[in-house]
Amino acid sequence: MSTAPMPILDAAEPWWKGAVIYQIYPRSFADANGDGVGDLPGIAARLEHVAGLGVDAIWVSPFFTSPMRDFGYDVADFCGVDPVFGTIADFDALVEKAHGLGLKVMIDQVYSHSSDQHPWFAESRSSRDNPRADWYVWADPKPDGSPPSNWQSVFGGPAWQWDARRGQYYLHNFLPEQPDLNLHNPEVQEAILGVARFWLERGVDGFRIDALNFAMHDPLLRDNPPLPQTNRPRSRPFDFQDKIHNQSHPDIPRFIERLAAEMRRHGAVFSMAEVGGDHWAREMALYTQGDSRLDSAYGFNFLYAERLTPGLVVDALSVWPDAPGHGWPSWAFENHDAPRAISRWVAPNHAEAFARMKMLLLLTLRGNAILYQGEELGLGQVDIPFDRLVDPEAIANWPMTLSRDGVRTPMPWVADAQDRGFGSVDPWLPHGAEHGALAVDRQEADATSLLRWTRRLIALRRDEPALRAGSIRIVEAGEALLVFEREHPAGDTLRCVFNLSDRAQDFDAGNGELRIATGDHDGGVLGAYAALVTRI
Repeated sequence: MSTAPMPILDAAEPWWKGAVIYQIYPRSFADANGDGVGDLPGIAARLEHVAGLGVDAIWVSPFFTSPMRDFGYDVADFCGVDPVFGTIADFDALVEKAHGLGLKVMIDQVYSHSSDQHPWFAESRSSRDNPRADWYVWADPKPDGSPPSNWQSVFGGPAWQWDARRGQYYLHNFLPEQPDLNLHNPEVQEAILGVARFWLERGVDGFRIDALNFAMHDPLLRDNPPLPQTNRPRSRPFDFQDKIHNQSHPDIPRFIERLAAEMRRHGAVFSMAEVGGDHWAREMALYTQGDSRLDSAYGFNFLYAERLTPGLVVDALSVWPDAPGHGWPSWAFENHDAPRAISRWVAPNHAEAFARMKMLLLLTLRGNAILYQGEELGLGQVDIPFDRLVDPEAIANWPMTLSRDGVRTPMPWVADAQDRGFGSVDPWLPHGAEHGALAVDRQEADATSLLRWTRRLIALRRDEPALRAGSIRIVEAGEALLVFEREHPAGDTLRCVFNLSDRAQDFDAGNGELRIATGDHDGGVLGAYAALVTRI
């Protein structure tokens, strides 16, 4: 079997439009040196599996030098590789191998904050008049000694940390060990653009930009207003505020334009922002507006949703009109920050059928599809006991949330091996007890497995211009049934029909030719979690 992806059908479109992107969480993908933590050589050793799916690109989560308080998203050297993951030579080798397999390489970029162990911060906190004194967000206390504003951090508690060295507070929207950079400062912007250039010159093909709407703050330090009461649970003080002053600053698009210009000077490089928060729809549209900003963005529409419904899909699609001047969407049902979709959206007795339907839905939506490692195997969320938790968010909010640790467990490669083929018997997080039966080797040997199904669907997406880059029109979106049509001038019109419920539904697929189907679909009745695509 060839592992190189097929050529893009429309050479006029950029490589990333309609791409399938495979996210790799390095700590948990494959361990080449047996120390319990996955690494860059481990990724390279298992890259044929990813290329064999037929995806267009890999997105590698942070591997930068870090004290690992937030497992790589607290960066101590933006241009360095942490020794636990390997060396810069290992990264170069990974890029070379990926390109040889026909895969583009995307990496994370963290621009809103650094680690408190970064040399920039060490200098900034040393005095109020050093050359980098204004590279982070510092503020005097209120007269009573309390923090400068009411802003709250994502991980719980105030977003301000007192620092006795300067006699001031510094801003941290995440952990206290993750101080916020001051991107209002032109010198900081230049330094960050230098980081981007460093990786672009090493051959990366795209960036996933972390927490972009946190990149700038309100210099007036105005208090955030309260959010109106909703039905959503509130487990953190952060959830009670409308975060209009510690994120979402109107100058962020100007920085985005500088970053996008730098990327485009290096050719067909793809830019994709992570945008969460209460104003995600407006910000995703703003950050991808026109031709001078980012190519795409993805949010948390699906990642934190308790149910997969037709209404959820329609609402998500409505943010991305197919019109000039609007960006191109990217979709993820799972990632390293959200519990496995199988565990959120369906009862265990329907998991197998649901996984097949869910994969078909993801790969037929208009936009890019992001697969998180193990999603092609149907992995479920692992219940990590409290004494094994390492994720600071999970520890702080236990037992209120399904922890991020439970989605970051090691990838199962070999069902009957003691280490599941990961490379170490005692990895940094425990293996999922039920994941052995879903291992790659076992699914490769089963023609009906989810892994083999995923490969078929990605091939279908490449064969059909309508699925890769066509328009989308909602035909029906009821309580359970979702029907939409994909159309492209270079191809046929496809009708996609999904039953998102555990009960059979009447449906009309028209008189078209069946292209692919999963589940029962006879006699005008679509079975529980069944779906099909027809050419009309």
